[in-house]
Amino acid sequence: MSARHRVFVTRELPGDGFAALRDDPEFDLEVWPEDVPPSREALLQGVSGVDGLVCLITDTVDEVVLDAAGAQLRVVSQMAVGVDNVDVAACSKRGIPVGNTPGVLTETTADMAWALILASARRVVEAAEYVKDGEWKTWTPTQMAGIDVHGATLGVIGFGAIGQAIARRAQGFGMRVLCWNRTQRTAEAAAVGAEQRPFDEVLSRSDFVSVSVALTDDTRGLMDATAFEQMHPGSILINTARGPIVDEEALVDALKRGHLGGAGLDVTAVEPLSMDSPLLTMDNVVVLPHIGSASMATRSKMADIAVANLRAGLAGRPLPHSVAVAVGR
Repeated sequence: MSARHRVFVTRELPGDGFAALRDDPEFDLEVWPEDVPPSREALLQGVSGVDGLVCLITDTVDEVVLDAAGAQLRVVSQMAVGVDNVDVAACSKRGIPVGNTPGVLTETTADMAWALILASARRVVEAAEYVKDGEWKTWTPTQMAGIDVHGATLGVIGFGAIGQAIARRAQGFGMRVLCWNRTQRTAEAAAVGAEQRPFDEVLSRSDFVSVSVALTDDTRGLMDATAFEQMHPGSILINTARGPIVDEEALVDALKRGHLGGAGLDVTAVEPLSMDSPLLTMDNVVVLPHIGSASMATRSKMADIAVANLRAGLAGRPLPHSVAVAVGR
């Protein structure tokens, strides 16, 4: 009987694929048992001598981790679309394929972007807390009045699959959609009724700006003080991509000055967000704990793909979904 494949998994995963992997006699799994990510030390210990690694966006997989794993490591499988936490170039130099889970979370993440658009525009979270705090005494003409979504202009920054799905939903609200992408997406824009425009024009003409661009060296801090000044007064920022794309100090300043009307954030520069963050003191800011793809159906499908990538890599087959550079969410 051939040796069992040693695999370290950095968290318990949902889905039938992972359950089957646990029961497979060809695999020797070590699964990090806690809800919080393994510490750096625990990660280095966990990967030592493994053939495969299944990781999450909370795990930094760099040269040090690859060295700790050893030369026998044959695949890194991430349960996410984006792999900005993985040194893909270092893996490629060692001949280690890196898998991700694209496509399956597109619609679910677009749903969340729209949840944030509506919640931010119509002050949903603030109003719910108003009721829970016993402040609701009567009805008044301007009580918790927000801004209209229907007929407004939506700007989409990053027009990959998720950006296109966000734009497609805007059609039902009778919105004008402007989009910006680092490469031309003219046909894709036309297919969902969007207009591709320069970055600064999208910002200046949009009532809502939704960020769905990939986190790279070029997009880190893309939404900075200059970008916020280009957004017109009272507009709302939505981010369901990656936190570091937004300069949070500049965002706080734009909100405090009243230049921006609000923000809906599923991601933050550091996760979890510090309880000392000024963002948590602002009634016009909705912050969520990175749950854009968090439906049970989608997360299970993501885990199934991650397992399929792992199995393929260990069998020496091409991964169903592999990356050469960091992409998307």
